[in-house]
Amino acid sequence: MTDTRATTTERRGRRRHATVHPDEPAIPQRSGSSGSYWVYLLPGFALLFVVILVPLLWNIFLTFTSWKGVGTPEFIGLENWQRLVEDEDFWVSFANSIWMVLAMVVLPTVIGLVVAAALFDVIGRKYSGKLGSFLRATYYLPQILPVAVAGIVIGWIVRPGDDGALNQILGFFGASPVDWLGQMPSALIVLMAVLVWVQIGYPVVVFMAALQRVDPELYEAAELDGANWLQRFSAITVSIIRPEIFVVTLTCTIAALKVFGPVYVITQGGPAGATLVPAYYAYTEFFTRRDVGYGATIATVLTIVVVIVSIIFIRVQNAAERKERAGL
Repeated sequence: MTDTRATTTERRGRRRHATVHPDEPAIPQRSGSSGSYWVYLLPGFALLFVVILVPLLWNIFLTFTSWKGVGTPEFIGLENWQRLVEDEDFWVSFANSIWMVLAMVVLPTVIGLVVAAALFDVIGRKYSGKLGSFLRATYYLPQILPVAVAGIVIGWIVRPGDDGALNQILGFFGASPVDWLGQMPSALIVLMAVLVWVQIGYPVVVFMAALQRVDPELYEAAELDGANWLQRFSAITVSIIRPEIFVVTLTCTIAALKVFGPVYVITQGGPAGATLVPAYYAYTEFFTRRDVGYGATIATVLTIVVVIVSIIFIRVQNAAERKERAGL
């Protein structure tokens, strides 16, 4: 009985030694505390605290004060918020944001989706991928163009009088010159056209990158079944890159709500506040009228609106993904 137990023990020991090859490297054992990774996150948290949280909290505090930018802020309670509710310019600026959303979200997303699908499904297949990549880079070029440079060029094109490029073209056809930025609705149309031109490259690049994961055989099979380009676009392209459409729509909506550069360079909110937007209105209150407390109030409301819109978009996207998974 004792010999049997010894033999069994020796066999088990040989099995344990046989499972570990002498040439195999030993697996390193984790040392230290399991929460040591927090040390590597501290620089990011510190930067987040200094760059975002502190300015945000300071901005919220200023909404309850009257301050010219120097000296000590004077606490005035909810006066800035009451003034905001009764301020017609504030509500006009938010109403104008609807036009900015149309120019920076709706039109660029729709046009960018069609252009990306055409570059990928038509030009990329029938001609060459290099041509599609070149055209994609061409569409994206306005995105990397400085706003000041774009403003100077657009200002030269729509300059009032006979020395503006657009008015010279109109004069060639016998039309009288137009003060494009000095009246409505031409000022709003020019601004929206510039925003579409600047913004369209972003969805084109994102959508073309998303289309790389679409199997070309799907298009070929649909084409063999007699589907035209529009049917392939709606049934294959849109359905597959729906997550990217949500991302582009969300990011472009945030950019439209807080747009500042093109308005500052081209129209400066004119004529008579017709192109005034919340970000530019807050800027004028901060630096022109030196009413820092009221400017901070406008900026805080704009931040709240952006956060609410982001939450709505994310919930809608999650609900659509859950519905799609349930359908599968």
